[in-house]
Amino acid sequence: MITLCGFSISNYYNKVKMVLLEKGVPFNEEYVKTGLKDEAVLSCSPLGKIPFIRTEHGTMCESQAICDYLEAVYPTPALYPADPWQAGKVRELVTYIDLHVELVARELYPQAFFGGEKDEPTAARVRRKLDKNIPALKRLLKFSPYIAGDTFTMADVAAFASIPLVSLACKTVYGEDLIAAAGIDWKPYSQLIGQRASAQRVLADRKAATAK
Repeated sequence: MITLCGFSISNYYNKVKMVLLEKGVPFNEEYVKTGLKDEAVLSCSPLGKIPFIRTEHGTMCESQAICDYLEAVYPTPALYPADPWQAGKVRELVTYIDLHVELVARELYPQAFFGGEKDEPTAARVRRKLDKNIPALKRLLKFSPYIAGDTFTMADVAAFASIPLVSLACKTVYGEDLIAAAGIDWKPYSQLIGQRASAQRVLADRKAATAK
């Protein structure tokens, strides 16, 4: 059985967890903090990052690598379209969300969520990037009703895991939701995804973990 290692507050942990739930894959969860330096963790995730998984074949880290592995091993229900072009467009969206929006906004998280000191130079630099990258993402979004088209895909998993977090970080640091300000009406979409059983489980577990 797969063991998912990390914690339920992490958006990337929840991204993998949502894929497991969508596919109905049995799994265990193991609480592991991020950034640990002991060999037991580094042998599974060389940078000490979470999430990572333990399997009968060994361990694997990096959330998107794990998600794509799960897609290959458990192809039903599919989270990528069968058509190669459409599958590529889904991967394009995942890259934009993870790399060009969430990873950029992640620099705000210490001051937004973890009591870090106000860092105006970092906030200004991140704002310049987000003011460019969020409108670029908007050009790719469809919302018809899912972000890649009429079918729930891996891009929706990435979006549900990260877009609300980026929005909250921006509101906390800048006093403004930069995603909504760019004309991306993401809240009705997030509510749509939130109706799925996988999303409800992820949100409930995250709420419980936050309360602790």
